[in-house]
Amino acid sequence: MKRMFTAFVAVFAAFSLCSCGQSGENGKIRKDLSAMDYAHDMGIGINLGNTMEAYWQDTNNKNSGASKVGDLPQDYEKCWGAVVTTQECIDGMKEAGFSTVRIPVYWGNMMKNDGNYNIDADYMARVREIVDYCRNDGLYAVINVHHYDEFLIKNHEQAEVYDIVDKIWTQIAEYFRDYSDYLIFEGFNEALGTPQDGTTLSEQETYAYVNAMNQHFVDAVRKTGGNNENRILIVSGYWTNIDNTTNPMFKMPLDTSEDRLMVSVHYIDNVPYWSNKIGGEYWLSYSTEQCEKLKDAFSINKIPVFVGECTSIYDGSHIENGQSGTSSEYLSTILNMAVDYDFVPVLWDVNDNFYSRTEFKIKSDSDSEVIKNISKKISNKE
Repeated sequence: MKRMFTAFVAVFAAFSLCSCGQSGENGKIRKDLSAMDYAHDMGIGINLGNTMEAYWQDTNNKNSGASKVGDLPQDYEKCWGAVVTTQECIDGMKEAGFSTVRIPVYWGNMMKNDGNYNIDADYMARVREIVDYCRNDGLYAVINVHHYDEFLIKNHEQAEVYDIVDKIWTQIAEYFRDYSDYLIFEGFNEALGTPQDGTTLSEQETYAYVNAMNQHFVDAVRKTGGNNENRILIVSGYWTNIDNTTNPMFKMPLDTSEDRLMVSVHYIDNVPYWSNKIGGEYWLSYSTEQCEKLKDAFSINKIPVFVGECTSIYDGSHIENGQSGTSSEYLSTILNMAVDYDFVPVLWDVNDNFYSRTEFKIKSDSDSEVIKNISKKISNKE
């Protein structure tokens, strides 16, 4: 009898590892919603940055591109200075007014160097645990392939990259197949458009490569069936650069599911930020022009724009001389602009920067007020 009970416990535990089965997760897909409906419902988001995508590089490891940091997923989670993510951390994000958490993931960590590209089971389970924290709070969770895509592109031929992308996304999609549509897959990060080391591609060849990578991502996910047949997928732009991504040579993938794709770009005020001209007329006109490009290329075609990384803190060194505004005021301007264009803005944040993962709140009272106001504004648009 004892052996029978032990066997039952083992089977139940194994089932639990593969089942959504969490208090906030119902496994449902809302087929009556359009992609734009989802985008509105996703509200404003925040990144769990420098956490599950953290790794120590080892280019001699052709499978993972990463060196061993420890024996547990949490060892990698902390290796860039983050604390171990908790339910309380995600609870605080919801309380602050965020509706979406983007969870960048490396996936190659703890991967055996055996040519199979199998994601470690414990590492996968840790990602699932963080996704469940989000789902317990009714939040959208977005997971992607982050940094590992760049390693693959730089160190493998295109045909090999396609094959590995198929393997990686098939594993991820199969593991999370029964999760509801509050879990969203984003194909890659900022690496699409990066050539293999030592190679040169023409502009046409580069765009063809970018488009093919996105098509492999979509096809791999859809082929796993179940809820993945209709799950929202976010297609990554060329370097997630707005100018590159709105170029007519960038093509959205063909999809077997209708109206289930978004496009990802980063930083609508990127150039003024890095040229230290935040706050002036140039900043406003540049940012508006970037939004207009996205509207003309995607929004008017009912393809939602996911701004997967937005600046969360405007450091004084990036402010144009003569401008007296505060970081919170500049943040409010950009977030309001994104929301007015019906984009999904997601703040880039790392441990103890904009949001405290140990005090479970936005560190600045004025920043906190900005987020609450934006959240209310989105709710009032319903």
